[in-house]
Amino acid sequence: MEIRHRFNLYNLRFVFILMYFVGFIIFLYIGLNPAEATSYDIFTKLEIPSIDLSSDVAKITLNDHQLTTPDYVVGSFNRVANKILLIGHSSTVFKNLYKLDINDSVIYDNTEYYVSSIKVISKNNVNMNKLLSDTDKKTIVMMTCFGQDLKNQDATHRLIITAEAE
Repeated sequence: MEIRHRFNLYNLRFVFILMYFVGFIIFLYIGLNPAEATSYDIFTKLEIPSIDLSSDVAKITLNDHQLTTPDYVVGSFNRVANKILLIGHSSTVFKNLYKLDINDSVIYDNTEYYVSSIKVISKNNVNMNKLLSDTDKKTIVMMTCFGQDLKNQDATHRLIITAEAE
């Protein structure tokens, strides 16, 4: 009888340990992935052949002085005619953006652009007014998180890539 009691205790411990690890893995998976996709109005495409990126693009607006990044597509925002800001999560749609090189081709809204600048800037030093200011050439600016991870899908730096149409 005592042997059967020990056997049941060991089985019970094993089941609890197994449930703990399964729960922990589920927690990590859910906790490290962006929230479920929100519905956005898609209006064009972004394609970057050198990093095999092809994504729908959704217009986004300022809400309480902030831009909300779509979860699984690129977000597009502009204040002036010649410059468009494209933002996306570094864990999803822009996960390979850091692999771009100067002169790589970027196709946005059926216009071809070429990467002219690649910068990593501290999150606190990003000047959105300068980033969104007007230019003489048609320009897109792609921005995503970079550096060390922070809470709430954020990071210490921003990867900012500028591309210009010829």
